[in-house]
Amino acid sequence: MENHFKFERETVDSKKILEIIKNYKDSSNKDLNLALQFIQKDFDHTKETLLKLSEHLDKLENTYNMLHKEFINRNVI
Repeated sequence: MENHFKFERETVDSKKILEIIKNYKDSSNKDLNLALQFIQKDFDHTKETLLKLSEHLDKLENTYNMLHKEFINRNVI
């Protein structure tokens, strides 16, 4: 997780979120809601990043295969 999280004009320290997670049974509803929102935002960010990286990896693979094929075709004995 990130060290800090900007949430609705309020900066939340990830250490606070980790404390809420560790002591979730004793945390207030307000704290649980804060942690849920933090985790949801982190999940969405991570998912978006993975999708972008997956797309990038697919493009790299296609480009590599195209160049490799051309290279092999040029160097056939």
